[in-house]
Amino acid sequence: MPKKTTIKKGNNKKTRRKLSFIQIIFLILAVLIAISFLFLSIYIPKRNKPNTKQTVNYSKSAPSFRKDGTLSIVPLQNPSSIQIDIEISDSEEERMRGLMDRFNLPENTGMLFIFPDESPRSFWMKNTFISLDIIYINSKKEIVSIQKYTQPKSLYSIPSEKPAMYVLEVIAGFTDKHGINPGDRIEFSY
Repeated sequence: MPKKTTIKKGNNKKTRRKLSFIQIIFLILAVLIAISFLFLSIYIPKRNKPNTKQTVNYSKSAPSFRKDGTLSIVPLQNPSSIQIDIEISDSEEERMRGLMDRFNLPENTGMLFIFPDESPRSFWMKNTFISLDIIYINSKKEIVSIQKYTQPKSLYSIPSEKPAMYVLEVIAGFTDKHGINPGDRIEFSY
């Protein structure tokens, strides 16, 4: 007959208590670690506020408008044309730079991008600090689409709705103010 083993009740309670105590310690440590991770994930360090008394002069580093020519927009609904001064952007380097790093664009001015062919176009607002209206124009010099009130510094693509050979960027709200719409025509000289 096999020998019966007996478990002493006193030792069993101590073992249970030790396990419970160890489990509680691990539970407390796990909670502390979770709270630490939570705190670190939502903590945003305070940034020093800029000195409001100090004036910043952007004109030294920012390019200024350069008048290269004039452009007329002839609305279908209005016989009188709208005249603006334009800066021409017709090289690859100039088209890539566009109105980047500028902090203002004078009223009744714009930048005219001239491409060698007519095809779908897409612009973005990287490093462009002013909101713009982007006017896409086909090879017949007809406005094919307008993207209004662009988001400054956005990396999202702002596509033409139809192929374009010219793109005119003007200050945001210009097209609404002057009633400019797709179908209107442009003429320019430089």
